[in-house]
Amino acid sequence: MSWFKYFASLALLSVGLAPGHAAIRIAIAGISHESNSFNLTKATLADFEEADALSGNRKQWLETTAKSNVNASGMIAGAAKYGVELYPIHFFSAVPRGPVDDRGFDSMVSRIIQGLKRGPAYDGVLLVLHGAMVVDSYPSGDAEIVRRVRQAMGPKFPIGVTHDFHANVDPAIIANANVVITGKECPHLDTKERGFQTAEILARMIKGEVKPVQALVKPPMMLNLIHHDTYRAPLKAIVDASKATEKLPGVLAVSIPGGYQYGDVPSMGPSVIVITDNDPALAKREAERLGALLWGIRDQLKFDLPDPAKAVRMAIEGTKFPVTLLDTGDNVGGGSAGDSTFMLAELVKQKAEGWVMAIFDPQAVQKAVSVGVGRPFELPVGGKTDKMHGEPVMIRGKVKSLHDGKFIETEVRHGGYRYWDAGLTAVIEAQGSTPDLPNLLILNTNRTVPLSIHQLVSVGVYPERQKILVAKGTIAPLAAYEPVSARIITVDSGGACAVNPAHFTYKMARKLYGFEGGK
Repeated sequence: MSWFKYFASLALLSVGLAPGHAAIRIAIAGISHESNSFNLTKATLADFEEADALSGNRKQWLETTAKSNVNASGMIAGAAKYGVELYPIHFFSAVPRGPVDDRGFDSMVSRIIQGLKRGPAYDGVLLVLHGAMVVDSYPSGDAEIVRRVRQAMGPKFPIGVTHDFHANVDPAIIANANVVITGKECPHLDTKERGFQTAEILARMIKGEVKPVQALVKPPMMLNLIHHDTYRAPLKAIVDASKATEKLPGVLAVSIPGGYQYGDVPSMGPSVIVITDNDPALAKREAERLGALLWGIRDQLKFDLPDPAKAVRMAIEGTKFPVTLLDTGDNVGGGSAGDSTFMLAELVKQKAEGWVMAIFDPQAVQKAVSVGVGRPFELPVGGKTDKMHGEPVMIRGKVKSLHDGKFIETEVRHGGYRYWDAGLTAVIEAQGSTPDLPNLLILNTNRTVPLSIHQLVSVGVYPERQKILVAKGTIAPLAAYEPVSARIITVDSGGACAVNPAHFTYKMARKLYGFEGGK
């Protein structure tokens, strides 16, 4: 297995509590962004929503976050179990789009480091990072964050990191962090567990109970996003193997992220990370064994999906409903525009009945507001971001309702998010509607990832009464949409997140099995 690369973490020679206090104090901070190299719209500081828990609202942030199921929620639970005082610093996140610009990145990282230095004597830090952030000057923004924190806080300062399942793990982050744990599941239903696991290992390390060492292997393959469902073959067997490996004596954690094919970076692709208790040989051996298992499924990664025209036709001809169409090319959670019209155009062209689709179009929302509820609506919708996502589609109908766009997801869904804000929202009853089978176009002011069925229910749409549902995503929407769908069809649609890599020209990624576009 000469193609495997092995990287050991920095050895933690000695870790002790900072003098002068008995309780363990751990800072927690984060910058989360999934950067799509093929989205031409850069992410700037203005795009990131900051929940600044440093200036007076630390208690409120902890209480609110504990109610969710995100990585930080698990870290809070882990800290509570191990008697750790948790100090939130800065949290920055933005809806995925293009790479982050240098100015915004530098500003966010600087504020986190300042918080680490100005706070009480911290014994370590937990960093919530996505793992697929690309910055103008850094192929792995996440690795650069950890490098700067390591440089600022010293070689013995404990650093624990969580990553998303779609992380493109860079060897540098393994070298500079003591603990790197990624999500095991996609849809991401284990985010809280992974946060807990990271906090647990870091707390035990600080107490001197364990000395984590890490090994990383990166099989030379592209694991296409359409195969990232870890609850089905072929990935389910790999995830099951990772969980079994964690039960071995001396193994602290195992992560097998699927990678993110829209990050045109040298580290693009799946990875295996094994963390052991001061046993680098065991970490290396198990990482290589699991990497070989991953490599062994490569021939099962077939690509055969219908285009939008065929997919809509299949849905119309179905006998059980609703049918959910996954608009993969406009995967909002993967950094696409959110206003692709390829699916919408086919629904209108083929005169489909009883369809529902949400789309990002602030201009159309304002038009609906100006005409008012119950009044006629006529406007070209969508396709306003760029030419990659289709042309605007003329929609004629009436404004059915207006909403503030806020809703809550009480179930554990992809990513664990609880509180949502789609912005001012309009529901249009479009052409071809009947009282029993309305065609409903949901216009959102904010780009909203379809991870909760309450995006529909909160605006008065009953998905079980419709025939066709369109969700702009690939695997992430499944947890929300499978319970209400008779059938799900994954569509090879165009856009910044087209699942067919032939749509893109790669410049930095390696040549990998299943993808010939690398250098």
